[in-house]
Amino acid sequence: MDSGVRNVFVVGLNDVNRERLEHLRGADGCRFHGVIAPAAVYDTEVFDIAAMLEEATEQLEAFDGNVDAIVGYMDFPVSTMLPILCERFGTRSPSLASLLKCEHKYWSRKVQKEVIPDYIPGFTAFDPFDDDALTHIGEAGLYFPFFIKPIKSSGSRLGFRIDTPEDFYHAIEKLREDIGLIADPFNTVLEHARLPDEIAAVDGHFCMAEEIIGGWQCTVEGYVFEGEVVSYGIVDSLRYPQVLSFFHYRYPSGLPDAVQDKMRELTDTVMRHIGFDNSAFNIEYFWDEVQDRIWLLEINTRISQSHCDLFEKVDGVSNQQVTIDLALGRRPDMPHRRGDYAVGAKFFYRVFFVDAVATRVPSDAEVAALEADFPGTVIALQVDAGQRLSTMPEQDSYSYALAYIWMGADNAEQLLEAYDRLAARLVFEFDEVVG
Repeated sequence: MDSGVRNVFVVGLNDVNRERLEHLRGADGCRFHGVIAPAAVYDTEVFDIAAMLEEATEQLEAFDGNVDAIVGYMDFPVSTMLPILCERFGTRSPSLASLLKCEHKYWSRKVQKEVIPDYIPGFTAFDPFDDDALTHIGEAGLYFPFFIKPIKSSGSRLGFRIDTPEDFYHAIEKLREDIGLIADPFNTVLEHARLPDEIAAVDGHFCMAEEIIGGWQCTVEGYVFEGEVVSYGIVDSLRYPQVLSFFHYRYPSGLPDAVQDKMRELTDTVMRHIGFDNSAFNIEYFWDEVQDRIWLLEINTRISQSHCDLFEKVDGVSNQQVTIDLALGRRPDMPHRRGDYAVGAKFFYRVFFVDAVATRVPSDAEVAALEADFPGTVIALQVDAGQRLSTMPEQDSYSYALAYIWMGADNAEQLLEAYDRLAARLVFEFDEVVG
């Protein structure tokens, strides 16, 4: 085997991401290998992390060559598995403790409060199996309305806005029924870490209650290389009017420069304090324009897959460049504004009714024709003909995203105009509509 080739193992590698990886700068010196089938890590309903770790370990040990890097581009469970695998095989990654200071929501809020207390909401942890949980939340100074979610959430699952006691008890019923799907595998990860006593007492079966925050939402994409925190792009998350569902992600951000600068400063402060190093991350923020106040929403220990095409369109390469370079011990070679477009977006084509069966979706030929008529566009359908919408994974409580559409343009106005023209030609039909 050529000793100059670097073997990079990607947990859950699929064809789309393999193609992206092979077009990165310096990728000609890498050979990319999949670890664990994509279907296993994309199954958001059941996570057996112990079995996944065992399977990955067996695959890596059986490899006849050097294991130079182990990476991933997905949230839980992949993100939490990587430090464990990297430690076993001596490859670069952040420490498990620093990763958990980001992903364990209670621990994360505690460490954030130590350095940026004015930029986080009021919060407390509670046990959903405690019949007096609502009383304890009030004793911690949180009153209606507030938001609750598991200590380790996956996407927006089991997150609830609470306006009344009835809302709370309805949410508790759902949490008690389903939280084990997340809590049990997360507790498997926690067993690998040395936790402070206060944090160890708040395991994966606990939940968070937080003050309601909101505003213009965005994501700072960044990385830490040998202790240096670098924020290389800010992506806006824009919602449909009057509802909570995302309309599109847009890059670069349209936020005022002063707001973006402050978010980069906060990012540097909190990531240094956590001790997160040699890996990519992203931090979601809100800017409350009325009060001119910034809120830190959450920290993710990975790039966002949804943003890969946006960076490729605007900067010239997917931000997976950051993931691979860091894993190989290199300072990321991320270009800036070298792409074909001034602005890029990922649109969510949605329907806003409770449920239905899709009786017709665009054909492969129709999708290909649209992509040809709108150069640079990528369309990924999320529903099949004959499928009931409520069976679609990873949907929010207000709508169903039938397609993801990535587009680029010379400015935001052209982008929206092009999307409107494309969306008018996407033909879906439904039956058994429940609205």
